Amino acid sequence: MACENDPPTPFASSPFGMGPMRLRRSPALRRLVRQTNLLPRHLVQPLFVVEDATLAGPIDGLRDQRRLTVDQAVEAGVRAQRLGLGGVLLFGVPANKTPHPETSGDFLLKAIARLRAEVPELLLITDVCLCPYTEHGHCCVYGGDGSPDLEATRRAYGRLAVEQAGAGAQMVAPSGMIDGTVGAVRGALDAAGMVHMPIMAYSVKHASGLYGPFRGAANSTPGFGDRRWHQMDPANAREALAEIELDLAQGADIVMVKPAVHALDVIASARRDFPRATIAAYHVSGEFSMLSAAAERRWVDWPTALHETLYAIRRAGADIVITYGAIDWASRPEPEQNCSGTT
Repeated sequence: MACENDPPTPFASSPFGMGPMRLRRSPALRRLVRQTNLLPRHLVQPLFVVEDATLAGPIDGLRDQRRLTVDQAVEAGVRAQRLGLGGVLLFGVPANKTPHPETSGDFLLKAIARLRAEVPELLLITDVCLCPYTEHGHCCVYGGDGSPDLEATRRAYGRLAVEQAGAGAQMVAPSGMIDGTVGAVRGALDAAGMVHMPIMAYSVKHASGLYGPFRGAANSTPGFGDRRWHQMDPANAREALAEIELDLAQGADIVMVKPAVHALDVIASARRDFPRATIAAYHVSGEFSMLSAAAERRWVDWPTALHETLYAIRRAGADIVITYGAIDWASRPEPEQNCSGTT
């Protein structure tokens, strides 16, 4: 429907003047010819589960996100299932840390088991990493000489993956991006008789400055140094494709690109070069917080900005989008812009 103040279209009677605009004249037409779809089943909601209830509460920088007790995580899972989301991605936040993590923690295993029992149709994906559990906040085990012990690290990833799968996880997601961990997780699962357990690998995880709110939520900020020795240089697009190829060869069933918005070119290239692969993209905490901060200042309209962002990630080629806005997006009607450019 045209706006009342629109000037008359000089080419309205011309057979050539309007072009594609004819198919944009109404919401029904726009829906009919939309070339990219975005449905709740494409979205995965991250959930942070705490061991100690005193750690629960709002997450700084992440709009409407909270660290959850086990009971609250189950409530969030019920909501996610009712909205038809593709799944939830669980992160554990322990009360105490150790140099050499041996377990995901009874609290996380309890959350997994309860979600499987009380929300059986909801897909449960679990993060497999060491950074929330280690005293130093890194994704690896350090040896006595102060250097990363990669073999011990790989064994730890395999141990945690088997433990989480045994509790009821339906997919595990090794997220450290340390060489060989995907293969180690696949080997550990297979040795435990869990040959059908799928792996979502953090194949392209940039050493990014956009993880701040997440690290606050998971209490996983490194105590020293950084993670550039194992996470990817954001400048290297060809290397990203090599990482995807390696993880697929090691048994990954889904490959992930992270951050999503800042790597749309990588997602598009992965879609082109690996047409049969299932590609996930993580709309990370910094990307999400930038949108929400702008919306709080009324610089952008929140539903429309989130809508456009998620469509951009899908349009680039992602089959799955992990986003803190999954429940929010699925809870709202799809925004329809009016003539002033706002909803």
